[in-house]
Amino acid sequence: MTQLATDVLIVGAGGAGMYAAIAAARAGAEHVLLADKSLVGRGGATVMAQMTVAAALGEECPDDWQVHLADTLAAGRGLCDEKLAALLCRDAPTRIREMDEWRVGWARREHGRIAQVTAPGHSRPRCCYVDFLNTGPAVAATLRRRIGQIAAIKRVSNLAVTDLVVCNEEAVGAVALDIAEGEPVTIAAKAIVIATGGLTRIYQRNSASANMGGDGYALALAAGAELLDMEFVQFFPIGHLAPRLVGMDPIMWDPFRYKLGGRLLDGAGREFLGDYGSDETAGYTTPRDIATYAIQKEVAAGRGSPHGGVYLSFAHVPRSALEGAFGPVIERLAQNGIDLGAAPIEVAPIAHYHMGGIAVDERMASRVPGLFAAGEAAGGANGANRLSGNAIPEALVFGEQAGTAAAGFATGRRLPDWPNGAGASAVAQIRSLADGRGGDIAAVELLDELREVMWRDVGPFRTADGLAHAIATLEKIRRALPDAAVPAGRQFNSALAEWFELRGSVIAAQAVAHAAAVRRESRGAHQREDFPDTDPGWARSRRIAMTSDGALIVDGRK
Repeated sequence: MTQLATDVLIVGAGGAGMYAAIAAARAGAEHVLLADKSLVGRGGATVMAQMTVAAALGEECPDDWQVHLADTLAAGRGLCDEKLAALLCRDAPTRIREMDEWRVGWARREHGRIAQVTAPGHSRPRCCYVDFLNTGPAVAATLRRRIGQIAAIKRVSNLAVTDLVVCNEEAVGAVALDIAEGEPVTIAAKAIVIATGGLTRIYQRNSASANMGGDGYALALAAGAELLDMEFVQFFPIGHLAPRLVGMDPIMWDPFRYKLGGRLLDGAGREFLGDYGSDETAGYTTPRDIATYAIQKEVAAGRGSPHGGVYLSFAHVPRSALEGAFGPVIERLAQNGIDLGAAPIEVAPIAHYHMGGIAVDERMASRVPGLFAAGEAAGGANGANRLSGNAIPEALVFGEQAGTAAAGFATGRRLPDWPNGAGASAVAQIRSLADGRGGDIAAVELLDELREVMWRDVGPFRTADGLAHAIATLEKIRRALPDAAVPAGRQFNSALAEWFELRGSVIAAQAVAHAAAVRRESRGAHQREDFPDTDPGWARSRRIAMTSDGALIVDGRK
């Protein structure tokens, strides 16, 4: 069995994890281990992002981080942790300019100014970008180059952390599965940063990478940390549905519609948003929650498109306007067999981002000493709804803060010497699963069932009956987990990773469902059809903890 040791262990190597590694090394950590269950720097959400990055640079017009903060708080519908939101908005310009020094390639205006545009929810143009398709990939590539230049950072891919090890109520390391070899790995660490991203892969329709199933939340809960705002999952109304789209972001249609006035049509080709109180004769003005509601209702009434969504049409837009606004993208679409001037595409709501996460303070520290969180894994900054463009700066700012704080926590501490038995049950479980386990159903089949019930009952619009059904189904899945079939074998046995993915996903899904059932109002991304109004009495975050027997408690309620 491989045994590793490090000053700072960072679990997850997307934008937040890579920035945390850079910051930890910069703050004096001599040994930083950056671990990811896919390829370091090529998994997670950052590399997939193709949109803009919000920061009050003031390149287009006068701007200030406090104005950015005001916009962020307004989007959060009264639930933002103002200290975390302020940290995000205050430090975003520094991080963006640092990325500029590292040659990320922000788009420029005349005289070399960084180009900034207005995005929904912002009071002025403050969103920069590389280009329409490559902002996220450029950020990820820049961070990969940077960590490659720092000797203190050791990168390990295909390593799935399955359990955190806690001794004397402090986080002292982790047990992981070597996905290629099927063997356990132990990692002793002075401090740990969870940077595993969000949980939108627990939904049947999602824009997530393959490794965003909520396992970081499950790890933190089991270690004694709290989660908050878990009910707030952001659904993007016009995610791509059909025809097949390869190598492009499924949420790419928003700027098309925003800039060119793409029309939403039902299956019969009729504009329908007016039926839901939205008049778009003057342009694209429908808020995302109303558009999502309208699309869902049209499909439920049998008036949807062939694949279960609605049409997005640009037939009324001259081809010259399409090419003038999005020329390179039009060429990429043509490679996918899509001609926007000739035929509409099908769109439908898609799970896109999670506002909740691990409860942390301004140092990104959880309530478990030695355990920190960064990026989408950390909750609080976004409240009930994330402001457009805040995701990448959140990863960079919170990654920098978490890495610095983790290195500070590790400074002067001895490498933990695990007492006898620490981590033994986690190691034994990996070995036992690799020996094979019979069963009537595989973990991957249970994952499919989980994603289906989350989409149907804990999706964009929720009811008490649907949530109760989801909670019962998720508990059934969780109870079935110990008996899920795993074929024997160690090397390249994907069923091992799937079993652990299911274990983390069902805990994350239960946290969302329980929190959604408790919050009897509609606020931001949490919409209850049986409680459609926003109630000022619910203007506070709900926290979730795990008991010693694995039960979830929402603010004291099981």
